[in-house]
Amino acid sequence: MRVISWNLLRLTGAAVEDVAELARREKPDLFLMQEATKLIEELPNLIGGHFHRLSWLGRIHGLAVWSPHHFPRPTALSLPASRLPGRLPRRRAQIVQVGEITFANVHLSHGQLLNRRQLARIGTTLQGRPSAIIGDYNAVGPVLLPGFADVGPREPTHLASNVVPFRLDRCLAHGLVCRSSYALDFGPSDHRPIRLELDLAENHTTTAAARKPRKDRLRRFYR
Repeated sequence: MRVISWNLLRLTGAAVEDVAELARREKPDLFLMQEATKLIEELPNLIGGHFHRLSWLGRIHGLAVWSPHHFPRPTALSLPASRLPGRLPRRRAQIVQVGEITFANVHLSHGQLLNRRQLARIGTTLQGRPSAIIGDYNAVGPVLLPGFADVGPREPTHLASNVVPFRLDRCLAHGLVCRSSYALDFGPSDHRPIRLELDLAENHTTTAAARKPRKDRLRRFYR
């Protein structure tokens, strides 16, 4: 299964036409989006398929998922929140079921202790299922979650203030193998889209080399 995940950067980043163009080019089975505004709801009008957006109260953006295939309506999982004043909105994960695999589309908090607590909540919810937690982790340094393997791209995916590189966009997987995982080049957002090939663990054997894409498959976001 081919999965794309992209933080769109609200109103100033990727527009719905940019998302449609990437979907046409990469042909994902599942496209996960973070910071998706209501404008992104026009996506099915451009490329067909099935789309759901989970908005955040008090914000213009939220999480969204698109697929060319029908899938059950996603559910929302509330995550631990900071008690400090003004630390809103309360973050939620978008839980998407595609066949036997459960996906958690995430945009976690910036606090490094808090986003680990949020991951722990998601991991407990997904326990025992073939699953993947994919999206913008806002995490710096290693992320450890019992039973899950870090199969996301190893290269930086975000430039803070357009200067400092961070590996914020990640994938933790349980009961799955990752045949390839890499970040595409920057487009109009300050995050690079990430591209993963995932399958049930019974069907494939994971190797370290599987995460390394062939050079001829690395394509620029724009040609």
